[in-house]
Amino acid sequence: MTRAGMERWRDRLALVTGASGGIGAAVARALVQQGLKVVGCARTVGNIEELAAECKSAGYPGTLIPYRCDLSNEEDILSMFSAVRSQHSGVDICINNAGMARPDTLLSGSTSGWKDMFNVNVLALSICTREAYQSMKERNVDDGHIININSMCGHRVPPQSVIHFYSATKYAVTALTEGLRQELLEAQTHIRATCISPGLVETQFAFKLHDKDPREAAATYEHIKCLRPEDVAEAVIYVLSTPPHVQVGDIQMRPTEQVT
Repeated sequence: MTRAGMERWRDRLALVTGASGGIGAAVARALVQQGLKVVGCARTVGNIEELAAECKSAGYPGTLIPYRCDLSNEEDILSMFSAVRSQHSGVDICINNAGMARPDTLLSGSTSGWKDMFNVNVLALSICTREAYQSMKERNVDDGHIININSMCGHRVPPQSVIHFYSATKYAVTALTEGLRQELLEAQTHIRATCISPGLVETQFAFKLHDKDPREAAATYEHIKCLRPEDVAEAVIYVLSTPPHVQVGDIQMRPTEQVT
């Protein structure tokens, strides 16, 4: 069923980064259910291809289009936007979901780990935002939406050394989203900018962070009832369904049992 307020997005195009699993896959599915054309990108697209087939067999009114893109490579991003422009006109919604965490502490972490996090969590998000805006501007799209999947780590610093640098990149996302809102206002456009900041979500995130200790990764999700990727996808649909004169700046959401 199309949600109230989502009718105007039907058949329009949304780009979802990091769509191969977790929150990105849930968001892509939810948008296809609402009748959108969704370009879902990731470095490996096998999972996205499977999800596209599932959506088609389920009879969802939208379409999921898998696209292989290494978001740490600007040329890859620019090539993706060029392909979207030539094949699908352009982007109306950009959902910057892709993110990564490496267990590199501030006192002993590797520079390469810091760079990997910064490149994906900050630079790729900024490049996609810029290109999405330019895509909207060149087609006179005045009601587009840019949504950054942030984190509660972008609002407070947990006492866990392995995610301190990651937290810094998410604080950057908080600042970038507010800066984007201000620049869109200065540009006299009605394109909106929103952050969604979840707390603990049960995905593969912890297993990638603690890739050398799967038991510690599993324990991350065992002590409380965590958010599900679908909970975050529901927040995305809510934000998109609000009337054009309503701008949701940030949704902070965490499990009821999460302490901080």
